[in-house]
Amino acid sequence: MAGNASHQIASFFLVGIPGLENFHCWIGIPVCLLFVLTLLGNSIVIATVKLESSLHQPMYFFLCILAMNDMCLTCSTALKMLNIFWFDAHWIDFDACLTQMFFIHTLCIMESAILVAMAFDRFVAICIPLRYASILTTPMVIKIGLVGLSRAILLIMPCPLLVKRLLYYTKYVIHHAYCEHMAVVKMASGNTQVNRIYGILVALSVTVFDLGLIATSYIKILQAVFQLSSQSARSKALGTCVAHMCTILAFYTPALFSFLTHRFGKNVPPSIHIIFAILYLLVSPTVNPLVYGVKTKQIRDRVVSLFFFSQKQKF
Repeated sequence: MAGNASHQIASFFLVGIPGLENFHCWIGIPVCLLFVLTLLGNSIVIATVKLESSLHQPMYFFLCILAMNDMCLTCSTALKMLNIFWFDAHWIDFDACLTQMFFIHTLCIMESAILVAMAFDRFVAICIPLRYASILTTPMVIKIGLVGLSRAILLIMPCPLLVKRLLYYTKYVIHHAYCEHMAVVKMASGNTQVNRIYGILVALSVTVFDLGLIATSYIKILQAVFQLSSQSARSKALGTCVAHMCTILAFYTPALFSFLTHRFGKNVPPSIHIIFAILYLLVSPTVNPLVYGVKTKQIRDRVVSLFFFSQKQKF
């Protein structure tokens, strides 16, 4: 905690979940479970897509990108959380905190971009199926992925740089389980208006723009689906849309709650706020492979065959 030449503190103290410190040991169990399920589920999705040549299609390439992003996002938060909850390792180096902040928010914006790409994929597949192969080529999928990643890095890079310029004299206790941007900014001594405005602009622009594109895609999809003459084709298309909507809600709902609570929810208990902020980062990466695994016959069959093969091996 000693200061350096610029009067900056050397490290922060992450509380975890304020008010629930006595239950940290127990809270660590579901966090660990979500962490393990995320790594396991997303690894199965990636392995299945790689092994099944029939899944070498844009939709499943996007699913693999989502799976890799989810694993990185979970690792960037869950490991430190478990250290706090189980080993009382609350301290985090100042630069390590900024690094964690950068990766968490970059990966969150990347997640949003992938959800937009998957909505676009379904729009092309259902609304203009004859042009699907010519529009969503492998190079196009790679370009979409790189554009999403570039946008995320460019939008978030100023955040740690703007935080770095702030002075931290005495406040070093962050009432959070990880280095969230606004939680770190609130610790600063002096004027933080630029940081707050930039944070709000990034969050609102990404959310409004991406949700707008997703909503537009699904409105067009639903219009096309209800014009289909085949009942089975209509059911299949609606089933895919419902699966996608589940993952979108699992990601955006707690994210918006956490964002709005930081700025307007003064009456929301800190413990509730932090729990939603944790769910925002851990639940969606766990839900995604489960939802897509259930909806994708090839992934479902591969998992079932592996399970029964291992059972036969035992006997």
